[in-house]
Amino acid sequence: MIIPIPNSLPNPVLRFGKLIGKLIGKWFVSRKLFQVPSDARAFAGWNFLFGTKPTTGVRPVKATKPSHECLLLGDTGASVLSNIKMGVSEFERIHKSVKPQEKADSFSYLAISATSPKPCLELCRSTGSNGSVGKRTTLVFILLGVMVLASPLPYPIRAEEPTRSIPNLSISEFVPVPQVKLPRTDIQQAKFPAVDVHTHFFVRFHHDPESLRAYVQVMDRNNIAVSVSLDGTLGPRLDAHLAYLWTEYRDRFVVFANIDWEGNQESKPASPAPGTPLGREIESAPKSNSTARKLALDEPGFVQTTIEQLRFAKSKGVSGLKIFKQLGLVYRHSDGSFVAIDDPRWDPIWEACGKLGLPVIMHTADPNAFFEPIDARNERYEELSRRPEWSFYNLGTPSRSELHEARNRVIARHPNTTFIAAHFGNDAEDLAETSKWLDTYPNLVVEFASRISELGRQPRTARKFFEAYQDRIMLGTDGPFPEERLRAYWRFLETPDEYFPYSEKSPPPQGLWSISGMELPETILRKVYFENACRYIPGVQEKYDAFTKK
Repeated sequence: MIIPIPNSLPNPVLRFGKLIGKLIGKWFVSRKLFQVPSDARAFAGWNFLFGTKPTTGVRPVKATKPSHECLLLGDTGASVLSNIKMGVSEFERIHKSVKPQEKADSFSYLAISATSPKPCLELCRSTGSNGSVGKRTTLVFILLGVMVLASPLPYPIRAEEPTRSIPNLSISEFVPVPQVKLPRTDIQQAKFPAVDVHTHFFVRFHHDPESLRAYVQVMDRNNIAVSVSLDGTLGPRLDAHLAYLWTEYRDRFVVFANIDWEGNQESKPASPAPGTPLGREIESAPKSNSTARKLALDEPGFVQTTIEQLRFAKSKGVSGLKIFKQLGLVYRHSDGSFVAIDDPRWDPIWEACGKLGLPVIMHTADPNAFFEPIDARNERYEELSRRPEWSFYNLGTPSRSELHEARNRVIARHPNTTFIAAHFGNDAEDLAETSKWLDTYPNLVVEFASRISELGRQPRTARKFFEAYQDRIMLGTDGPFPEERLRAYWRFLETPDEYFPYSEKSPPPQGLWSISGMELPETILRKVYFENACRYIPGVQEKYDAFTKK
């Protein structure tokens, strides 16, 4: 720190000024406050206080061999306070370069190193000003010393601000690595033999035998007793799917059938390709009366044919019916209107499922973010910026609430049929709403495939929900998935771990966040892992018993 003291002052005043300066320097060293903001304008009224003109001799420079970190506090006009790195000898060198005529009324400066272990007290010379100075100057500096000692600086700022280079990233490139260090539970498998009620073995494996064989080994390592494949399309492909799963592993798989709403779908997958919601299908779907084609569901006898196929599937050992989200979001009548979930024409199908003892698992709508504008307020902007075709916003589809209401009307009209709301009813963001549905419809149960990303960011609320509805919640994963993804499910259900990834993918596929575990008690874990599935899905209990006996 360099404090100017006029040469014309008597020696006692100089000695007093030196003492004040030394105290300030010691205080700076003891508090480790080496600098003050370089842009401070604390002495903007400098010329007014001292009646002086700006000095012209000494200017802030960077020393060639900086030995001290100093602060120039002097008569520097508009930029009164300036940071410099300068040793005392360097300061004297600059002083000597000043022309003699500029030294007429020179100041003495008190140089105090703030970085030296021992304060360096030196008297240096500097050019002065052409104005007059006197007692008022001394009083101001004494006052300044008192103010500095009494007022700690909030933060240090470097004498030379570093140049910061910030990369210009797109949001899709932003993959933050959490720095928080937390306990990690190394959990390799489910605590109890589990039943995964939501899987897609045709969609993901396309009847490849090697993939199936490898995944059965994954099931063994993760203690998954039974998987429920939801890809058994009614018609000729059903036999192929049953043969694929049951030829070698009959006790490990249960199959749900699918309705062929469009017709001529035998070569198509039963559901969208892995990780691909239906945005693309909606974009290509007919949007006017002139372009809409006639679907099988508009053909005479469609409902009765479907019921007969369900009876046949039941006789083959099929355990339920899966309804994909195309119903309500994609399929259109020949007049261009969307096919409604609660269209009374489908009532005989739901009624037949009840009589046949086939539960109906329905995927209705999607997460709320997919129905909102893809803008700065959308919490899944990063995800949708990569996959904008996943969005249903402004496509003329029914709203999310309209789809849920239509599904609920179907559930209400058929109390003797068990309905499973897939993906937690696609409202895991609002568990209070999901609670209302379960309270209202006793024939409704839920499973949470691909929704631990939502539940895990509200673990305490989710745990209360699981405690309240423990008899009506089943495990689902939406797999087959890699083991790392499966183990995130076990960790979420069983441990108190905080802030861990819900997916092996980077960036994560369903929201740029991490999750925390619920640490459910064993009584609830048993129900979620297998007891509820054995109760609600035909055929699971026998296969589960066969697995556990081994």
